[in-house]
Amino acid sequence: MTLVAIVAALLALLFLGVPVAFALAGLGTIMLELKGLPLVMVAQNLHNALDSFVLIAVPLFLLMSNILLRGGVGRDLFDAVQSWVGHWPGGLGIAALLSCGIFSAISGSSVATAATVGTVAIPEMERRGYDRSFTLGMLAAGGTLGILIPPSIPLIVYGVITEESIGSLFLAGVGPGLLLIALFSAYGVFAARWDGKAEKLPPATWAERGRATLKATPTAGIAILMLGGIYSGAFTPTEAAAVGAVASLLVTALVLRTLTFRDFVAAVRATTVTTIVLFLIVIGAKIFGKAVTIYQVPAQLSQLVDTHVADPTLFIVIASLVLLFIGLFLESLSMLLIMVPVMLPTVLALGIDPIWFGVFFVLLIEVALITPPVGLNLFVIQAVARSPLGTVVRGVTPFVALMLLAVVLIVAVPQIVLFLPFGL
Repeated sequence: MTLVAIVAALLALLFLGVPVAFALAGLGTIMLELKGLPLVMVAQNLHNALDSFVLIAVPLFLLMSNILLRGGVGRDLFDAVQSWVGHWPGGLGIAALLSCGIFSAISGSSVATAATVGTVAIPEMERRGYDRSFTLGMLAAGGTLGILIPPSIPLIVYGVITEESIGSLFLAGVGPGLLLIALFSAYGVFAARWDGKAEKLPPATWAERGRATLKATPTAGIAILMLGGIYSGAFTPTEAAAVGAVASLLVTALVLRTLTFRDFVAAVRATTVTTIVLFLIVIGAKIFGKAVTIYQVPAQLSQLVDTHVADPTLFIVIASLVLLFIGLFLESLSMLLIMVPVMLPTVLALGIDPIWFGVFFVLLIEVALITPPVGLNLFVIQAVARSPLGTVVRGVTPFVALMLLAVVLIVAVPQIVLFLPFGL
């Protein structure tokens, strides 16, 4: 009964329009007060929520994303990839997806990926005859790769919550990320052939490919520097974020010379605003998490599942349905901070690998990013293309189905996730 009352109260606050951070913190504070506990616990949790070296990576990755976004590196990436695959059937769509994958390996942000690549790819694809709804849907879905392909901000937060290795989580995200690129690309080729209106580009010359690739090399080098440093043990994910932020500033300001001082100030301002919002949610979730632990909600849920659900696969199905529903109303970080502490005891009790579960969770967060009414990538692409939201939603529907197919595949073949971090 307590579990139902807490969930009902939280949903009521969210539906009333209370910001997520204040809904979590406020409800948690009320729950502690009703237990007669000293409210100094709220202040203690406020401090403890952000007392983490790993969390420093979040604003640094955000700063790097905003610098690259303002520096206009999307054009160089898209031109380079397009020179190699643009002449294939559906080649511009594949180029856009591969550009999203490369930018994801730099930024760790879904919104930044969708905005950066979408700004360049959408006009080019439409000019070449690609269906508008398909184009917008592909770019909205391609942007979600930003939170799966490492480095990934949600995977960092998941690692903080569960105390799992960030490096292992990053490695685990590679296989599913490549799987999504393959599924999206295959559908892009099929859709382009089916529609028949998309213009097929002539193959670029080797000289053109060389020039385009050389121009994009400094940007791609940032991803190689960060990921190579993490996996070689040269620096931690947090240190990689700092290295990436400095490298992105040097590349855009000194090498490409596309970042002005005004752009840099705007990037810092945007990073500050987003960081404050995210950390307020982290604080609210910490207070709420302390309260639900005292009320033994995770234990009640685990007991409920143990009583009625003994099969890990059945639990995964139920968890998928719950997360898909919650994703209609909450953004990604809120889903992580609210649901992971509640689900994790059951995950461990059923013998489900927590690294695998983290990637599974992020895949479902990706679905939430492109499903109305709060799918952030839908609104990003809508703003970039100045298009009705319905056009974006129609285009993204097949990609939602492909993401759910990817979820089924990693459930059926867990090694897609676990091969890189743990081997066979």
